[in-house]
Parts: sequence; C-alpha cells; structure tokens
Amino acid sequence: MTDMHHVYMQQALDLAAQGQFSVGTNPMVGCVIVRDGDIVGRGWHERPGEPHAEVHALREAGAAAAGATVYVTLEPCSHFGRTPPCADALIKAQVARVVIAMQDPNPLVAGAGISRLLEAGIAVEVGVLAAPAESLNRGFISRMRRRRPWLRVKLAATLDGRTALANGVSQWITGPAARRDVHRWRAQSGAILSTARTVLADNAKLTARHEMAEQQPLRVIIDSRQQLTPAHPFFLETAPVLLVYAGTREDADDLHQWPDHVERCWLPALNGRVDLNALLEELAVRGINNVWTECGPELAGALLAVGLVDELVIYMAPKLFGSSGRSLLQLPAFEQIEQVPELIIKDLRLVGEDIRVTAIPQVVIGETQS
Repeated sequence: MTDMHHVYMQQALDLAAQGQFSVGTNPMVGCVIVRDGDIVGRGWHERPGEPHAEVHALREAGAAAAGATVYVTLEPCSHFGRTPPCADALIKAQVARVVIAMQDPNPLVAGAGISRLLEAGIAVEVGVLAAPAESLNRGFISRMRRRRPWLRVKLAATLDGRTALANGVSQWITGPAARRDVHRWRAQSGAILSTARTVLADNAKLTARHEMAEQQPLRVIIDSRQQLTPAHPFFLETAPVLLVYAGTREDADDLHQWPDHVERCWLPALNGRVDLNALLEELAVRGINNVWTECGPELAGALLAVGLVDELVIYMAPKLFGSSGRSLLQLPAFEQIEQVPELIIKDLRLVGEDIRVTAIPQVVIGETQS
C-alpha cells in the first residue's frame, strides 16, 4: 500500500503545482480522493479566497467520498480564514483516512487540523513524500518558520563571469529563451527586488511578461538616495511598487505627487543603507512568500554576505567580455581559500543557448552589509 500512497500523493503534488502562478500569499495544495482503488475526486487550491484543494476534490467525489482515502499535500486547515476549515469538510464527508504529505507550518494550524481529524475517528498518516511537498512550498514555509520569504538572486554573466562591458553596456548578455525563463520566474514570485540604480541604468520595468501571470508581483525598489521621481517611465507600468528608503519619514522629500500604485516605506538604516534583514521581515509581514532579485553586483553581494540568499539562479551566456568587464558580485577580498564561499549546485541545464545554474550558498561571508 505504501507504493500506492506515493503514486496518489505524487498526483496530488502535480495538482498542487498548477497553482504556482495564482495562489499568491497562500501555499500550493493538491488533493486526490481514492475509493476502492479508483480516483473519485481531484482538486487544487487555485486562488486566494477561493475553495481549498480538499473542497474541490470533495465536490467532485460527491457521495463517493464516504469511506474513501484522501491524499493531500498539506495538513487540512482547522481555522476560519477566507474559507471554512477543510478539516471540518472532510469530517462531514465521512472520509475514512487522510494521508498528508506534511504538517502545516502556519501557527494557526500546526497540527490542529490533524488533531481534529483524529478526534473524529478518521485515520491519519503524515509524512508521505514530505520532502517534495516542502520543496513545493519552500517560500510559504520560510515565511512561517523564519519570518522572511525565500529569496532567489538572479544573475546573468558571460562564461568568464562578467556582467557588463567596461563602459556599462550589458543588454543583452543572454538569449531570448533565457529571458523568457526569467519572466516565468518573475510570474511565480510575490515580489521582485531591485534598486533605483538598476532601474535607472537598465530602464527596467521589472514586470512579469508571461502568459500564465495572473497578477503582477510587487516591485520592491531600494532607493536610499531617493533618486527616482514619479516622472520616470518605470512608474508608467501600473504594477504595484514599494519604494524602500533608509531612515525615517522625517528624512523624506515630499515634494512629489506619487501615483496610487506606488507605496513608500521607510526602514531602519544600517551603515547608511537599508537594513536588508528588516526589509525581508517587512515583506514577510506583507505576505510575500518568494522574492526574485534582479540587481547589480553591490546588492547581490550584500545579500549574500549577510546570509539572506537562499538560491542563486545564474544564466551563463556563451560569450567572453574579457578582464576589463564588470564582475558578477561585489564581495570582500579573500586572502585564504577557506574564506571562499561554497555553493551546492542543485540544477544545471541548457536554456536556449545559455546555461542555467541553480545553486545554494552554504556560508555567511560576513556579519555586516557591504
């Protein structure tokens, strides 16, 4: 039966992944209901405020749910949010068993849904395909457990590790397929993090131009020097913007009239710049699970130095810019090989003519932002 548990749970995970572009602040969840060896109900969570995966599956199963086994990728909720508790719906349907991939890290649930099912006499098994379930919702888990989103830093470089020519010209290093891939990553993210310097240098829009994008990510722009004004073309795009400044509102220049889709936020300063830990905590409070970062070598290096980078996504183009080209990351000068940060390569693949490397940093380089 364990093998079939894995088969049905994998189907539930595949269903859950269909919500990757639309669930917003919620986790991705899939559900499969099985009775007498046949799948009688399927469902996944599609959008915030809409029915959860279990409810969709129960509706499809109808009366066949009674006495059935339910496979769900995340512990059924036990509290009233924008929808009623799924644990109660399962109890009402008189299911016999619930197989759960992982316990919900949300403190509002965190085992309460499992307890409610057990108290109702429903058999419960937890931990089937837990690792892929956690990987699927690593951003949501990060926000619940670490109080900060999962942060990816995107970098694009030539094979000799250069991001621009000496004169600053960088468009385009990578090919069309890699750029389309970037838009897919953007569309799956709750926020895109960058700096005013990058917006000004690249005339960047930082929107998700992908056919599956149902809503635009929050564009989070660090602008400690208040370089951007409402007249910049960046603000013609109506995708939401959060301008982040270092210090207090008393330091602000309030001479400008900002569009409605722009919000400004003042966060503590560290060495004269925005405290990056405070920034990620602020994004977590706003319900952001995943942050996609596109920036220059200075911010990328600073995030890596203080241990806030969870993943590096590096596109390597089959080009050579030479020794005068600009470097990939701004990091401290290392004097010993033991100081050099190590990475674990998680994925390596061709995207068009470019190589995409996904890597996990293993160490914190320093204690302060550079």
